[in-house]
Amino acid sequence: MPDYRRAAVSGGCYFFTLVSERRQPILTHPDVRQALRAAIETVRLTRPFTIDAWVLLPDHLHAIWRLPPDDKDFSNRWRLIKRHVTHACGRAHLRDDLMSERRRLKGQGTLWQQRFWEHLIRDEHDYGRHFDYLHGNPLKHGLVTRVRDWPWSSFHRWVNRGVYPIDWAGDTRTDDLGAGE
Repeated sequence: MPDYRRAAVSGGCYFFTLVSERRQPILTHPDVRQALRAAIETVRLTRPFTIDAWVLLPDHLHAIWRLPPDDKDFSNRWRLIKRHVTHACGRAHLRDDLMSERRRLKGQGTLWQQRFWEHLIRDEHDYGRHFDYLHGNPLKHGLVTRVRDWPWSSFHRWVNRGVYPIDWAGDTRTDDLGAGE
């Protein structure tokens, strides 16, 4: 991993995945959600970006961002967001059993995995695939039986704008009516 290079394109559109440390199911806790919202608002004041799509799950999140035309620095934005969230609620979620010596030396908490995954969106088809993947993620992980039932998603915004129908992706509940007839 030391030779990994991020695809940094000025004004780029990116799909991101961030994960809690060791997949702790804490990201949907009210204090973490509030800190995350505040962190994004704070960072956007000095380092603007647009959030096209978003879904927050208990142990990870996905987002699609667009950066300003002359800017390609998404890494520092995420670093600042994660640091703000850690400082705002890290003590409540600090776990000694997850605190390594390296984390301690770097002054890191135990809320986030150190890295994140990004994908540079290549074209409209690629955008559509990631947009749908992101919004369908609560269904994929079995958190709901209908996408519309997950509260921490931009899906509802896109339904209101007419991009998705309210019943997009269907209902995974099985209906046993008529079984055995």
